Amino acid sequence: MAKFELKLPKMGESVAEATITNWLKEVGDRIEVDEAVFEIATDKVDSEVPSEVEGVLVEKLFVADDVVKVGQTVAIIETKGEGGEKPEVSDDEANEEILEAAKVAEDRVAEAREITSNDYSDSTRFYSPLVKNIAKEEGIGFDELEAIEGTGKDGRVTKNDILSYLQNRSANIPQQQKKEAPKPAAPAPAAAPSRPSISVSGEDEIIEMTRMGKMIAHHMVESVQTSAHVQSFIEVDVTNIWNWRKKNKDAFEKREGEKLTFTPIFMEAVAKAIKDFPMINISVDGDRIIKKKNINLGMAAALPDGNLIVPVIKNADQLNLVGMAKAVNDLANRARANKLKPDDIQGGTYTVTNVGTFGSIMGTPIINQPQVAILALGAIRKVPAVIETPDGDFIGIRYKMFLSHSYDHRVVNGALGGQFVQRVAQYLESFDKNRDF
Repeated sequence: MAKFELKLPKMGESVAEATITNWLKEVGDRIEVDEAVFEIATDKVDSEVPSEVEGVLVEKLFVADDVVKVGQTVAIIETKGEGGEKPEVSDDEANEEILEAAKVAEDRVAEAREITSNDYSDSTRFYSPLVKNIAKEEGIGFDELEAIEGTGKDGRVTKNDILSYLQNRSANIPQQQKKEAPKPAAPAPAAAPSRPSISVSGEDEIIEMTRMGKMIAHHMVESVQTSAHVQSFIEVDVTNIWNWRKKNKDAFEKREGEKLTFTPIFMEAVAKAIKDFPMINISVDGDRIIKKKNINLGMAAALPDGNLIVPVIKNADQLNLVGMAKAVNDLANRARANKLKPDDIQGGTYTVTNVGTFGSIMGTPIINQPQVAILALGAIRKVPAVIETPDGDFIGIRYKMFLSHSYDHRVVNGALGGQFVQRVAQYLESFDKNRDF
């Protein structure tokens, strides 16, 4: 018999860890190849982790709500050895093997829950190894840890709970503990001011943020603190695109079996513009600029709970309009059904978000790190406009929209940011109304 280590897989450039939300298999269960073993959650997507081998689950090294680093071993699966068939055993022997494996797993999990100090061993409350280690490193005592309000399952203290507590620790430490604390040898720097308290009346409704909502909020704040956001705006005449789609959408769906929306047309123009301005397709690593070879377009999509997720169209510049439409529809449908896989949301190099879906004529989107730019598509509107012709100018009704380009001014100057969005507009306005699919 051989043992296989099931590790937490890579889930994108900026994803270094995930939270185990649920175990789908128990110790002693038989597992097939590609069968899901446990569920995880990151700030980008919820997903299942399948097994790469067939065998029996003999050890679980973490429990629900534990935070696991990418590449860490999460479970041990016993497989058949390379030597041949698995020897036949009686039912009693098989049960003994399962019980023995279960006991080993329990001991392993118990070991994982322990930390060097026994300061928290008397608690009836469960603390994950990560939370215990953070508490030990930050000098949080037993009573102080017990007083932290947990947002995890059954009131457990999660990583985010203890980190949030530490940020506001000066306001949370009881006055008695403050008096007993030894005075520092040198004046300590002033603590960051605590957040103002918010009064809640009896008629107010308190709604707990979802786990994904908290992660998205953290991701957005981190992006604003990382990048120097600036914006450029441009208005685009998309009358040719509007009329072409209206004329061809039924024939397109009949021939290709796919709905033809405006999104793939816009994505096609963005991919062309990135080829013209490759320095918009970069990331920043300290003092280095990473110029991306592939053009992988992120497409912000709404989830059933109202949150947004950004699945990625890989090598978008190599797709024709039909291929782009199929990719857009597939990712959008699977996002709405909560069926995206970790690979679907990793590797993006530039993001497009359609704020026009919600009726907005323009927006100032926040950059999706570690990218350096994001484009917002506004609503398409019928507006009066001056139309230039060889016989003179006249007023007519045109279909127009705004493009809003947010970019990181650390590495993208105003000229590049403005020229890029202008090039996207030029591709859209020069759309061939006589083209085939």
